[in-house]
Amino acid sequence: MTHYFFHICSRTERIEDREGADFTTLEAALVEAHFAAREILAEELRKGHVDKTRLFEIVDDEGQVVACLPFQEAIN
Repeated sequence: MTHYFFHICSRTERIEDREGADFTTLEAALVEAHFAAREILAEELRKGHVDKTRLFEIVDDEGQVVACLPFQEAIN
């Protein structure tokens, strides 16, 4: 089990995930990232503003970036 953090990045900000979550594989973490990105985008749509530059920077428990998921990919 690996602990992953899902930092949200855009052109203008970086929001660090300080809690993270445990996943058995990186693929499982990516599935969760897709789901979370869709939820965030849905909330932004309801508010009338979608930031298309956002992405998840997925970082393991050693501080290494292991994947990046642009929010745009979560809706394609």
